[in-house]
Amino acid sequence: MEDAQSVATLMDSTTSKIQQLQKAFAELESHRAVTLNLKWKQLEEHFHGLEKSLKRRFTELEDQEKEFETKIIQSKKMLENRQAAVISEEQASLKSLQEKRDAAVSAITIAMEKHRKPCCVKPAGATHEVQRESSMSEAKPLDFIPLENTEDNMKPFKNGVVEIKFYPELVKLCQDMDSEGLHKFISDNRKNLAAVREEIPPALRAAVDPAYLVLDSLKGFYPSEVSISDAKKDANLLGLRRTCIMLMECLSVLLTTLELDSISSLISESVKVRAKAIAEEWKPKLDELDIDANNGNSLEAHAFLQLLATFGINSNFNQEDLLKLIPMVSRRRQTADLCRSLGLSERMPGVIDVLINNGRHIDAVNLAFAFELTDKFSPVSLLKSYLNEASKVSSPVKSGNASPTTAQNDVNEKQLTALKAVIKCIEDHKLEARYPVDPLQKRVLQLEKEKADKKRATEVAKPQPKRPRANCIANGARVTNIASDKNFYASRMTDRYPQYIYDRPYAYPGPTDTHVPSFLATAYNLPPGHGNFFGNGYHYQATYLH
Repeated sequence: MEDAQSVATLMDSTTSKIQQLQKAFAELESHRAVTLNLKWKQLEEHFHGLEKSLKRRFTELEDQEKEFETKIIQSKKMLENRQAAVISEEQASLKSLQEKRDAAVSAITIAMEKHRKPCCVKPAGATHEVQRESSMSEAKPLDFIPLENTEDNMKPFKNGVVEIKFYPELVKLCQDMDSEGLHKFISDNRKNLAAVREEIPPALRAAVDPAYLVLDSLKGFYPSEVSISDAKKDANLLGLRRTCIMLMECLSVLLTTLELDSISSLISESVKVRAKAIAEEWKPKLDELDIDANNGNSLEAHAFLQLLATFGINSNFNQEDLLKLIPMVSRRRQTADLCRSLGLSERMPGVIDVLINNGRHIDAVNLAFAFELTDKFSPVSLLKSYLNEASKVSSPVKSGNASPTTAQNDVNEKQLTALKAVIKCIEDHKLEARYPVDPLQKRVLQLEKEKADKKRATEVAKPQPKRPRANCIANGARVTNIASDKNFYASRMTDRYPQYIYDRPYAYPGPTDTHVPSFLATAYNLPPGHGNFFGNGYHYQATYLH
């Protein structure tokens, strides 16, 4: 605004300037020595034209400035009105949301109060079976147990109902205490076993008595009509046994989420009595198993130890007897946590010595890491000793039935398998700095090349079957033995080169401070195997994968 005023002042002084210029021009004209063609009238008209042009442009700029200021005032008013409207809408939305929230909380509270009404109690003084049913009806379902320590995979309750993400059928089976239906459901869904296993612990909350349901599911673990030797070949029975172990583990997962008082009410004395009776029935059957019979992967021994750990009845059994079972399950991933739950941690050095003496160095290394005993049992020394033993001929050639070449082939096969197992163990426990794997891998490539060369040489030297000629009949059918040949070679390949069993990682979980096993919250899978080359171990892989 000050600039505009100064411009107006300068324009007003234009007339006086022109007059001064006129006087100066007249004085100049009076003194001119020569006649000038330029007249004063022309100069005056020129300056008056400039003055008019400047005034007109100045007036236009003032009009534009006033118009701009008017638009700014209007825009500010519009923004203020819009802001007031937005604030009003926000307050209305918050008020509506608060009303809906209060209504939802009220509905949930009413539903939970209805759900928490106590169940009817049956009179006491009846038979043992009636008393058991009465105690089951008196006990509240585990829906009422607080969920402060609930795992992420256990969904919270919604209106007093267990929320299951994928398999709501599990809740119905647990509510009905249907152990046979539970077995069938797990078997039918074994392709998605990891997802099913995650939902079993929260589903068990819906059961009136989860512990009784799990104990009831153990029926049929030892069918009377199947012998121990035949049981190892029965895929259905193996699947049932793995399911029994999984259900006991899932019950342990559920126990980790409960308060101490809730655990005591769930695993009552009557439940422990029944669990002890089952354990005493199973124990004599374990005496028929040999330490190397299952190569450290005995389902029977695992189920027995899991039964003791889950129901807390290990104090009723001799600790020395339990220690003898550990080598039978040394290959299984749950072994370290089972030993901690059973109070055997301090006795593990003796178990590791037994494994070493029986040629089970890989198991010994895994347990040494799990219980932090690597200072006493050097992993590198154990692995080197394992390879040295594998490179030796285990027994002399018997009665001329096997040639020295065959014996050497067996040794090479054992050494190849041992090398792969050692490499895997080194990688699992990150021992590369102490035991480089490059020389071992080169030896593996060398043995595999020798194996492939011998295989090709054997196939070349093998006589080819003759093809019968057609009996002088034009376009006659040609008889071949292609199908039988294929079956023959397939069977020979399977017999001579068994499937390698070190494809999956093996690692015991590290030591924990909690009494309850930490592995139970992990996915349940059949652990990998590693061969025992100096016993008569038997490896069997069933189609049931848990």
